[in-house]
Amino acid sequence: MARVQSPTLLSTRWEGEDLLVLDGDRVIDRLAAREIHRVILVCDRSDSPSDLVLAIFETATDHLVFPPQSGIAGRVHFERQGFWMQRPCIYWTSASRARLPRQLMAGVWPLRRHKTGYLRLPIGELAATLERWPLEGPQTWEQRKWARIAANRVLPPAGRIPQ
Repeated sequence: MARVQSPTLLSTRWEGEDLLVLDGDRVIDRLAAREIHRVILVCDRSDSPSDLVLAIFETATDHLVFPPQSGIAGRVHFERQGFWMQRPCIYWTSASRARLPRQLMAGVWPLRRHKTGYLRLPIGELAATLERWPLEGPQTWEQRKWARIAANRVLPPAGRIPQ
């Protein structure tokens, strides 16, 4: 299992066409935007950025697992919106239905809540697990927000006369 040590000051940022993973000011990993095939956002309770449990970026060869404290929600939800709109690759799932294999979860004590740090894994290590997850999408956060608003509307859509 290829495991990248989870840094203490993990953060992410865009630099040109690359997504950088940083430990403080030191770049520990780099992902070219063109290599992103799929993003899976695992959320708890709702699909708001504050409820993100983890994000998985899939490339042709790897899965990159990001914890929420990396700031990845901002990189996906609010930055590069044009990029994400042109590239329908963001999928959603509930944390209650999407569990990582136990060996990838941080911590060893069974009663402690497990939180995963940053990981870069060969694609074969997570592929079977991800195939079992019920995914919704592709849909950006903005598209998902407006779909939820439309679904909860009390009034009929404009132009329709109620019968």
